[in-house]
Amino acid sequence: MAGRGWKPWDFQQQAWAAYARGESGLINVPTGAGKTYAAYLGPLAELLDGPTDGLAVLFVTPLRAVSRDIDLALRAPVHDLAAPISIGSRTGDTKASVRARQRERLPNVLVTTPESLSLLLAQKNAAALFSELRCVIIDEWHELLSTKRGTQVELALARLRGFRPAVRTWALSATIANIDEAARAAAGTRADTSPTVIRAAIDRPIIIESLLPPDIRTFPWAGHMGMSMLEPLLEWLDPARSTLVFTNTRSQAEKWYQAIRWARPEWHSAGWVRLHHGSIDRAERERVEAGLKNGDVRIVVATSSLDLGVDFAPVERVVQIGSPKGVSRLMQRAGRSGHRPGETCRVLCVPTHALELVEIAAARRAVGEQHVEPRLPIDRPLDVLVQHLVTCALGGGFTPDSLFDEVRSTAAFAALTRAEFDWALDLVERGGATLRAYPMFHRIAPDPMRPGVYHVPNRRIGQIHRLNIGTITAEATVNLRYLSGRRLGSIEEGFVSRLREGERFYCAGKVVEFVRMEDADALVRPARGRTSLTPIWGGTRLPISESLGESVREALGAAGDSHSNGDSAERSPELTCFAPVAAIQKRLSAVPRSNETLVEITQTREGHHLFVYPFDGRLVHGGMAALLAYRLSRPEPRTFTTASNDYGFELHSPAPIDLTEDLLRAALSPEGLMEDAAASVNLGEMARRQFREVARVAGLVVQSFPGAPKTGRQLQVSSGLLYDVMRDFDPDNLLMVQSRREVLERMFEQSRLARVLARVSGGPLRIVRTARTTPLALPLVIERIGAHLSTETVLDRIERMRRAWEA
Repeated sequence: MAGRGWKPWDFQQQAWAAYARGESGLINVPTGAGKTYAAYLGPLAELLDGPTDGLAVLFVTPLRAVSRDIDLALRAPVHDLAAPISIGSRTGDTKASVRARQRERLPNVLVTTPESLSLLLAQKNAAALFSELRCVIIDEWHELLSTKRGTQVELALARLRGFRPAVRTWALSATIANIDEAARAAAGTRADTSPTVIRAAIDRPIIIESLLPPDIRTFPWAGHMGMSMLEPLLEWLDPARSTLVFTNTRSQAEKWYQAIRWARPEWHSAGWVRLHHGSIDRAERERVEAGLKNGDVRIVVATSSLDLGVDFAPVERVVQIGSPKGVSRLMQRAGRSGHRPGETCRVLCVPTHALELVEIAAARRAVGEQHVEPRLPIDRPLDVLVQHLVTCALGGGFTPDSLFDEVRSTAAFAALTRAEFDWALDLVERGGATLRAYPMFHRIAPDPMRPGVYHVPNRRIGQIHRLNIGTITAEATVNLRYLSGRRLGSIEEGFVSRLREGERFYCAGKVVEFVRMEDADALVRPARGRTSLTPIWGGTRLPISESLGESVREALGAAGDSHSNGDSAERSPELTCFAPVAAIQKRLSAVPRSNETLVEITQTREGHHLFVYPFDGRLVHGGMAALLAYRLSRPEPRTFTTASNDYGFELHSPAPIDLTEDLLRAALSPEGLMEDAAASVNLGEMARRQFREVARVAGLVVQSFPGAPKTGRQLQVSSGLLYDVMRDFDPDNLLMVQSRREVLERMFEQSRLARVLARVSGGPLRIVRTARTTPLALPLVIERIGAHLSTETVLDRIERMRRAWEA
């Protein structure tokens, strides 16, 4: 460090000392402050003092795209010291020849992903490969912790501790609320001492600015693309200043890139503007990243593919299109600018509709108060455990008693019972209660040469398992290629199935024309001109987080109070801009205070409407709408149509909706939530769809065979048949129970829903009868009619509403 003119931060020296004392823990410091070297240089110093031929330091990153940058960062001190230490990577992008060498011997320092780590644990010589391991570093732990990939990492860490009890674990995170819990999940629950948490008193201010609409009277009240802000953003962008433009979805990124490209063709022809997201071919993403670093690329429109890990020191400015939907996400993205210790982070937020002005003001408030979201481990996902059992059986075998203790040392499975473990063991050994007659489900067996040890007796089963290791279960995709064979990226199978020959669409920043499907490839040719068709990738609509929802309620309450008092001195620029909309809302209804829930009852030509505004995210509101409709229909049959967004939900009925405050409180009570939520939706059909993912992770449905991956349709049929068999003959199957639980959590954020119901039913309700739809209600009306009418008809309806409003 002295050779580079650097002085270690106090937190780095604390981390090195803690490592030298044999401690594990978590390093929580701002983005760009030097977390990587805080965790790495301690093990590196130990490795210099005590060299080894085997793997000593394992660095796990959630994104294989950033493994190159991490690899370079880890090599730099080794190069400067001319140390005889080998460093390598093992990800899905690693060449087959390198992977073959690594099966026999790993480098001293290895950068890998959760999936590749599980693949290494599935090697027969896994214990020998990790016999010299001293330290595991987990990057961006907050991104993994509350996902099945995080559970996969927890189980892998427990396995490594079984091989090497003295191994130390250090997790890295810049933005997480429940630090102690996260540290315990990384270090394991059976550690003799509490994990060490290292923080840094580094002042890295985050400045959140906004691009305000020129005229709030003509600014949309709904939507998410935000193209009405294109011209103001173009005026703000400057190719002389390197900028990341973040969007929340890949479709939105494609549309914004094309809009900037067509509006500023000279920027595009100079190569200054590029596109980056996870469905673009890796080689193209690497070119964009390299151009951003060397200055050739000046403006990149991106998604979360550039959120984490990659150090783009040249980036001066960051833009967020639309609400970030979460406080930690905004902090992470802001941290991409001025990615250096002590440097001020700046982010420009561009609202896509009027209510996002309130979200931006709320996000600034939440960031200032460090009110970030907690990340909790998933509770006992048995599909991940089932996969892990086969992995351990492949990786040298296991004895049930020792593996049960090992698994229980994780935070995710701390409450696992022996009955649940034995059920999972029976499933992989004999196929469980319903699949015993099928040898393909007999994946492990007692090893006749080693009493009490389970192994995988069939070589083909081992091959299939290794091909399908992992917990990422995105929609089935196909490769997008030119007729010449050059790969553009990947695209969802469902989108391609609806294309006609000759149809043009945007993808990977290019206009292409569909030619035909050929095996697992969608073949296209370059096309000229413009088109409005852009692929929509599933699983990308994010609900507003609980932390941001709380701040939104506070900001909206402040907007209402300041309007009442006529006081604008304390208001943010966004709330000042929003004031005319707040005035309309207040004149027609009310602006809810932060501790109360607004309820509007309205009658129009369409019928009767009930609008409720908890401001807790579209998933929670979808659950509340279904639950309320079900409970209000119990006394006598009623027909309701529902709609929900991040701010509230609507119940629409042809018959009057007569509600007293007491009746509404009872209907929104959290009592009986599980039973009523299950009855309020078609839980069976939803669980059937969710079972497809659970069965894929558990290995009951195989996505990839050697040389022949399955299509999405084949997966759906396979999982559907299994679901029907288990539903009819083994309805209490624990994977079926898990599927139903995951449906309620995924569809409604069930645990959060219970908290919101308790808050709403137990807090002040403000019930207002309105003569017409209000600014808060109109987006819900559009959401509902948009689900039933064509786009043209929806636009006609909105235009009529606009004329009526102006009149």
